[in-house]
Amino acid sequence: MSTPPPPPGPHPQGPYPPPSRGRHAAGPPPQAPPPMPPQAAPPPMPPQAAPAPMPVPVPAPPEPEEEPEPEPEALAEALPCGGCGAALHYSPGTAGLQCPYCGHEQRIEAPDREVVEHAYKDLKAEKKRRAKFTEQELVCHGCGARVQGEGLSFTCQFCAHPLVVETTNDPQIPPEAVLLFALGRSQARESFQKWVRTRWFAPRRLKKVADSESMKSTYLPHWTYDARTRSDYTGKRGEHYYVTEERTIRRNGKREVQTRKVRKTRWHSAKGRVKRDFDDILVHATTKVPEEYLVELEPWPLKEAVPYAPEYLAGHETVRYDVEPEAGLKQAKKEMAKAIRKDVVKDIGGDEQRVESIDTAYSKVTYKHMLLPVWIGSYMFRGKTWQVLVNGQTGEVHGERPYSGWKIFFFLVCLLAVAVLVGKLVLDYTGDSSSGQGGEQDEIVVESDWEEVG
Repeated sequence: MSTPPPPPGPHPQGPYPPPSRGRHAAGPPPQAPPPMPPQAAPPPMPPQAAPAPMPVPVPAPPEPEEEPEPEPEALAEALPCGGCGAALHYSPGTAGLQCPYCGHEQRIEAPDREVVEHAYKDLKAEKKRRAKFTEQELVCHGCGARVQGEGLSFTCQFCAHPLVVETTNDPQIPPEAVLLFALGRSQARESFQKWVRTRWFAPRRLKKVADSESMKSTYLPHWTYDARTRSDYTGKRGEHYYVTEERTIRRNGKREVQTRKVRKTRWHSAKGRVKRDFDDILVHATTKVPEEYLVELEPWPLKEAVPYAPEYLAGHETVRYDVEPEAGLKQAKKEMAKAIRKDVVKDIGGDEQRVESIDTAYSKVTYKHMLLPVWIGSYMFRGKTWQVLVNGQTGEVHGERPYSGWKIFFFLVCLLAVAVLVGKLVLDYTGDSSSGQGGEQDEIVVESDWEEVG
């Protein structure tokens, strides 16, 4: 059963009639489509603002080219001798340089400044500023070698030319003052020879040290500190008084009464405040030399120190400090505490004193780095190195010394012989005359009460 065609109606896709099924199909002629209604023009777009012009990049000015820093040379301008061209050395006991070969002398222009005490409160900032520097590598003016030593001054290992480090860009605190050598090598040997002659039981080999070339002139680093102190203390003051003691004794069968005075002490509480200003408390800034030896070289004429100049170090070795200024101040305070305690004891007064507490406040603390002159000699004896120091200003000598076993042995033998001889003489003169004779003895019977005098 077929499905009938749908009834005629409007074309689903528009107003046009469906096409004919054959060429002879009859039907009305095609009609033209109706005109489309005019559409309204779109509203005009609002005018847009013109885009901002792009900024033109301005080229940065070219950075100036850094000039390479000149390689540090150790006193290249000052050291050559004007007579023979050799290196000049500082001459101990003078204010100038001298050629060790031709004797030519050249005066040192002393710095036009005074020795300055630096405020301790500024130390941290100064160390931070110098932390960016590194230890310098010097260019030797004698042979052109690049040398880096452990000290502030030393000699080139290739040509023995004296080298001195420029301290302006050095990582360590630079020296502020230097106490110059007053004794030359011959004078240092003479001081050492006098010291050797006074050493008991020293081996003969010790005398050879003073005649050798082992003694070297060396500047050793030190710190000095100034401070104003105020100390509050508590303690006790003791005052003496005397009492009379009576006692009865039996002497040869008789009773006797004896008296004697006995000292006693009354204690009173004490407190107060003492003040003291400290100037140039000296602290050793190197551990390469035993501290007890450096103490024996004191005192030093610190007031004769001059402002630091690198020329004073030429031809001499200079040791860098390895004790930081902060640690040095702690040691300086220990030295100050000894003097403060003496002030407290004196302030308490009385016949005896007991110090219970001391509280010290420090103000106006200053410091400086100072170099002190020392002649250092060393020698080998029985596989051990012995060290001897000579104060380069005063000639004071101290150091290690060995002992001769044979000399000590013969000394003990002689001492024993003398003791035997003296004992024999005593027995011969005293004899046995006192044997069997009893001496009189005192017998204490009773002690009476104490009686205060005065």
